[in-house]
Amino acid sequence: MQQVGIYEQLITQLIEQRLDRQRFYVGERELNSSEASIWLSRFLSQILEYAIDSIPSGDNRIQQQIELANQLLFWLKGQMQEDDFIEDNLLNSQGKILTALYELENPVSADLKNYIKEIFPLTGLTQSELFCGSNAGLSLESELKREILSADKIYWLVSFIKWAGIRIFRKELEEFTASGRELKIITTSYMGATDAKAVEFLASLPNTEVKLSYNTERERLHAKSYLFLRNTGYHTGYIGSSNLSHSALTNGLEWNLKITSQEIPHIIEKSLSTFETYWASNDFEMFNGDDVSSEKLKAALSQQRGVQENNAVYFFDVKPFPHQSDILEQLAVERNVHERFRNLVVAATGTGKTLISAFDFANFVKAKPEAKFLFVAHREEILKQARAAYRGVLRNNNFGELWVGGNTPSNYRQLFASVQTLNSKITEINLSSNYYDYIVIDEVHHITATSYRVIIDYFCPTIMLGLTATPERHDGGDILADFGGVIAAEIRLPEAINRRHLCPFQYFGIDDDTDLRNIPWNRGRYDVAQLTNVYTNNQSRLDKITLSLKEIITDIGKMRALAFCVSKEHAKFMSKQLLLKGISADVLTSENSHERQLKQQALRSASINVLCVVDIFNEGVDIPEVDTLLFLRPTESLTIFLQQLGRGLRLADGKECCTILDFVGNSRPEYDFANKFRALIGKSNRAISEEIKEGFPHLPLGCRIEMTKRTQEMVLSNIRHASLTQKRLIAMIKQYPEHTTLPLTLTNFLIQHPELDLNELYKRGCWSALVLQSRELGDTNTPDREKFKLIRKAIHNRILACDDYTYLCFLKQLCQSNFEVNNTANRYALMCHYDLWQKTGPECGFETLEQSLYQLGKIGITSELVEVVNWQIQQIKHQQIIMENLPKVPIKLHARYSREQILVAFGATTFERQPPAREGVFVIKSDNIELMFVTLNKNEKQFSPTTMYHDYAISEHLFHWQSQNSARPDRGKGKDYIEHQKIGKRLFLFVREQTKDEYGRTMGFVNFGEVDYVSHTGSQPMNINWKLRTPMPSFMWQQTAKLAVG
Repeated sequence: MQQVGIYEQLITQLIEQRLDRQRFYVGERELNSSEASIWLSRFLSQILEYAIDSIPSGDNRIQQQIELANQLLFWLKGQMQEDDFIEDNLLNSQGKILTALYELENPVSADLKNYIKEIFPLTGLTQSELFCGSNAGLSLESELKREILSADKIYWLVSFIKWAGIRIFRKELEEFTASGRELKIITTSYMGATDAKAVEFLASLPNTEVKLSYNTERERLHAKSYLFLRNTGYHTGYIGSSNLSHSALTNGLEWNLKITSQEIPHIIEKSLSTFETYWASNDFEMFNGDDVSSEKLKAALSQQRGVQENNAVYFFDVKPFPHQSDILEQLAVERNVHERFRNLVVAATGTGKTLISAFDFANFVKAKPEAKFLFVAHREEILKQARAAYRGVLRNNNFGELWVGGNTPSNYRQLFASVQTLNSKITEINLSSNYYDYIVIDEVHHITATSYRVIIDYFCPTIMLGLTATPERHDGGDILADFGGVIAAEIRLPEAINRRHLCPFQYFGIDDDTDLRNIPWNRGRYDVAQLTNVYTNNQSRLDKITLSLKEIITDIGKMRALAFCVSKEHAKFMSKQLLLKGISADVLTSENSHERQLKQQALRSASINVLCVVDIFNEGVDIPEVDTLLFLRPTESLTIFLQQLGRGLRLADGKECCTILDFVGNSRPEYDFANKFRALIGKSNRAISEEIKEGFPHLPLGCRIEMTKRTQEMVLSNIRHASLTQKRLIAMIKQYPEHTTLPLTLTNFLIQHPELDLNELYKRGCWSALVLQSRELGDTNTPDREKFKLIRKAIHNRILACDDYTYLCFLKQLCQSNFEVNNTANRYALMCHYDLWQKTGPECGFETLEQSLYQLGKIGITSELVEVVNWQIQQIKHQQIIMENLPKVPIKLHARYSREQILVAFGATTFERQPPAREGVFVIKSDNIELMFVTLNKNEKQFSPTTMYHDYAISEHLFHWQSQNSARPDRGKGKDYIEHQKIGKRLFLFVREQTKDEYGRTMGFVNFGEVDYVSHTGSQPMNINWKLRTPMPSFMWQQTAKLAVG
């Protein structure tokens, strides 16, 4: 006990021995008998948790843990006079937790099991949790929905209420109050922030009372408290900074603490008492929804409004964000690994494509300081903005000259030129085709135009970078042909929203009662004429559209909406019908494109509220003020869907979010719902169907997707029918000769079906077996069946789960040399043995590694493995770095490996021996090395606040890690961690997102490399901060930096 400061802990016998009363003032107080039970039980709970958790892993571990608990209870029985109390609390040996109790007679739901699953809060009813708008965990709004549905009484106290916030919970509040349960809300008219529509809606609900404070100059209620009371006694509450507004509940930097009556009952009790005190106060008036109270509220709100917000100051940041670093890294890999120097970057409008190109050129110019540079765009405004961005990143205010309009450059070395000017002067300026080292083509989807074509075909720079919001040309052509057939990097919408480059969205999937299953499907889309016919002769659909607008939109008269239609006829029809419904609407198609500026200005000023357009004509419609999107047709192309979405996600003053109404029909199985929703969620290792069932709890900050029950069932049914089954795969292989004359190989099959992912294919079977089955030859004999099982398991579980470029090239070379290897000391050779055989050499009957590899060459895996390896190499998007001072360890920094591959690489696993490695750390005593294996999300099926924040990134250089329970700083392993550099111990960190990936296989670990001790807190376990010698890979940032934002 050497740390001076204040404490509040029981003095144990050990602490008493260590207290130096001659040297220190020791503050003490007597333990009062009334509080002794709380203090002593809290003290014992830590010791008991340690003891129970110390029971070693095994098949019957849970039974042993329960048995220990019951033994302790029996011991207590001997110390107490209350035999019944102990008997009543003996644990059932099965180890179950009661989660619900409902009457079977007159049940609240026909399917009680699913009902409970849908309403039970994911963070539980017994533990506290902090929601702070960070990357990790669950969204506040999705958890509040479950709290509402599972409560018996709700008391909310907020300083203001917005309609965009209330409509998040509209369905749940209607269901809650309609069932006879009580809702009470206290709010104010402070600053005029409350929406009258929100208060009126709440007051209209049954069993609901709303009270308001109009005396905001004195009261200024700023508290935000959400209490959910339950007859079972399992009350929960949320106290923090979020009002009932969309931004506060979703994407604002708000902190809200969930509290529970089981963990901190005194806080729940105080919150409830305070609410009831306010409710009884005369300072809060009942709002009953009649004309008098409505007029009083509107007058108070009008009086309070008019407070101007300060304009935000924009500071130019010359350091890339993690997601931008990720893009730059992918560009570097395209050039260094894949040797492709014409690179296409796809990013939504407003996400800073130009800035990324500036960072990329800054990297290029380090190696070639005198590089000649050309930036081509079609508007002077874009060129000026681009030059400013480059000057900021390069820290050179003299960089680049403009060649557009009246600007004439003094030389051509660093040029920002308009395509029109350059095209007209290209023959006069007499530059060689290789004059420029680095060329950027902005809005590269215009390359179909002759003016662009001349420039692209003439110049042959070292690097050509294309920037676009969409890789699809508007004439249906493919711009990928100019860029090696691949998109080098993409800034996905979720990343852009999290970084505040785009505004959040509220997406409503609405069933429109149409059946599109019999409409012909050709070349990846519905027949336009027949789809038009369905939509222009459907009055009930039109009624549903207008009704949905009135229900969801706060004020249609202030709405600025783009409506995407299937054809010109459909656009004209919708514009006419909306006008007849009293909604100001207009149409913009290729027929009246000369009126584009006029129509855009009318929408911008809200003199028209809906502008009906056809998807092929999207590009010219770029209005940041658009706050509503109406998808009045199915958008078959994911790229066009995202481009349309981008039209509504531009940031604008006063724009809180973009409201999206998607009218969904019963679709053909070819219509791809899965990828559409996956694109909205972003990077995820969970099945999209699970996200849909759970109400999309992992959307970008501030976003939400809401679907009616029927829409959800329809979408899930579509995903099920469209999913890749073995039967469907075999049918596709059978049909292959009908589409091409190329020989049937895995590579050619993937060219024919570019949407296929090998991870999905090998989940169903190995390629060789699938081909045999398609020819109805089967794999009936046992040797073949076992061989195919071995191949599938090796490829699916190991080869496709590892992205080490060097190792994949080694495997390719091994195949080409018929599995003959010159240097068996190369641990990649042993990795190959274990990847394919997955047992030690002697267990397989091999005496040497050469014998094992020779046998691999004989089982007929070579051609299939080469094709798989080639495909996997093409998926590599990130740089991999050699590990320093480890000459025998071949694995690379930032590549992903299985635990077994890592142990082989470090020499812990040999040809003869494979050690068990189940714990989170593995010590290699002979080399004085310790490997630390971290799983970020330790409980995938259920959100666990107790384990969620044990391991996470503090910054790209610092990682917080919780040791095993036995580690303590004063001796043993814990002391070794602190003094590892002194004792020559080397520590290496390997991190994975979760135990299983979306394909159901064990997820590999990303190599974070060597770490050094920085600091620690606690004991048994210790919480240690490690410094990474190499910054963590940017692609792992969002999953690892759980407490960061964006």
